[in-house]
Amino acid sequence: MTSSSAFDFNAVIVGGTPAGIMAGIAVARAGRRAIILERTAHIGGLPANGLGATDIQTKGATGGLFLEFVRRVKQHYIDKYGADSQQVIDCTEGYRFEPHVAEMILHGMIAEQGENLQVRTMRQFDHEPSNAIKEGAALCQIKIVNRKTGAEEIYSASVFVDATYEGDLAAAAGAPYMLGREGADEYGEPCAGKFYQRWGAPVDEYYSTGQGDNAVQSYNYRLPLTTVESNMTRIEKPGTYNREEYLSLIEDLRLNRFAGPPTPMEFDGIGAITNMVTVPNGKVDGNNQHAAFISTDLPEENWPYPTASWDWRDRFATRLRDYILGLFYFAQNDPELPADFRERCKRWGLASDEFADNGNFPRQIYVREGRRIRGEYLFTAHDALSKRHSREHMTSITASHYALDSHACLKREEGRPHTDGIFSYRTTPYSVPYGVIVPLAVENLLIPAPASGTHIGFSTLRMEPCWMALGEAAGEAINVSLDDGSSVRAVNVLALQRRLLAAGAVLTYYEDAAPGDASYEALQYFALRGFLGTGYQAKLDELISDEDRNQWTTWANTPELAHFEATRRQLLDRMYSEVSKREYAEQAALFAGVEG
Repeated sequence: MTSSSAFDFNAVIVGGTPAGIMAGIAVARAGRRAIILERTAHIGGLPANGLGATDIQTKGATGGLFLEFVRRVKQHYIDKYGADSQQVIDCTEGYRFEPHVAEMILHGMIAEQGENLQVRTMRQFDHEPSNAIKEGAALCQIKIVNRKTGAEEIYSASVFVDATYEGDLAAAAGAPYMLGREGADEYGEPCAGKFYQRWGAPVDEYYSTGQGDNAVQSYNYRLPLTTVESNMTRIEKPGTYNREEYLSLIEDLRLNRFAGPPTPMEFDGIGAITNMVTVPNGKVDGNNQHAAFISTDLPEENWPYPTASWDWRDRFATRLRDYILGLFYFAQNDPELPADFRERCKRWGLASDEFADNGNFPRQIYVREGRRIRGEYLFTAHDALSKRHSREHMTSITASHYALDSHACLKREEGRPHTDGIFSYRTTPYSVPYGVIVPLAVENLLIPAPASGTHIGFSTLRMEPCWMALGEAAGEAINVSLDDGSSVRAVNVLALQRRLLAAGAVLTYYEDAAPGDASYEALQYFALRGFLGTGYQAKLDELISDEDRNQWTTWANTPELAHFEATRRQLLDRMYSEVSKREYAEQAALFAGVEG
């Protein structure tokens, strides 16, 4: 290794994932200097590597920079193809996109920040403790290897952000973390422990031993596939091809043997081994087929990945790539498979206009779950299951909504009709408290990607919209901490929430109110304190009932408004004005006392 170079920033972000990018943009837009350090030659994480079918169940549940990204995607397709084009239809309001479009949009958002936001690719952080330099509990510097030159680089910052899917920086800095699955008795979560469920079955139709273990849900690559011959790269047999790995597919097809509904499953050829969602320009986002016993996931072999060296991880990434290519080659060519099935599979290939420098194959593995860093708050399934708590998370930094969702942890087992670990369990829109991105034991560090959750809780937090929102919140928390001279652990959460709301974030979701609406900040403030009850309708323009007015004005300590005849919106605004005056006075007195 050659000699070291030193660099100093307000924020150093390890990982060019969407979470890291949004953190950097939030810091840069406040006029501060941030840098993103990415191990590979490309930024963008999974959305730039095939995950074009955005995992969000309620559109509008997450706002801020994520929604800005979505709107830019839609505008790109409008500008390039026309508002009435098939591409615009297939982009589904910007929530579905091609990998190169996602990368382009993210690059554009970064470029707008000018010198305030730098990106350095081919920068590797190895998760040995010697690469995280601390003073007491405070992380002060990190050591990075420039993969192009072999030189060591040292980065200093006021605050660091771990935006890696693996949780490498936080682990090296000494933050406690979790791996594997908690048992059912630890937190009383559904689907906990060793778990079997027929895909698509009712939630009460499952079997679990309840036993925790060290299993990690499987990884795959998200494949941009196409049947457009003019834009197709045919799938060739990989050099490591092992036909024996795929033979079970022959009998599965013959017997219509799938881990799905009891009625026969109908697949259009290659759909038997990959789940496909349409994205623009004749492509699909090819994911694992949950109902299949053999698909693009490769369970068990990835278990060492979260804590392994980069050498091991790179070897596994190659193994997984070859396994997937071999599976597709087998499906398209093996003579023991039905001829009509092979012909239907042969219609599909890799999109030639994606990943030109990587054989048209995604550059980055889909790490669905690495280390889960233990934070000030541990997010469990229960945080996502209540229709709405009577008192929301008062420290919410984003709302989100997706099912509890995990892929297989074990390969198929003899005699088992379903694979262990797969589940999809319905949730409702929920809020995420600030504590999930604040690690225990380490100061000057935030963890928006390897956030604090149980295996079940993290299974919904891990979706890219939520990760983007947590990244943005991390960036804004850095701004508030630097403005106030506080630590990110002791950040003024009210000030953080106001910054997020001003940027279009959603802290708690309502069907009939959205960022930009009049009274939205007041609504969010009081909703997080339980004033509006458990529903998803704010009904802002209805007249306030006597019961609600009495409760609200009592809870807000605004007796002067006890007889205020108004709409719900008007009363929220008046109460918010009074409460804000008190808060600002209290803060001024506090800082005056400190200065005195």
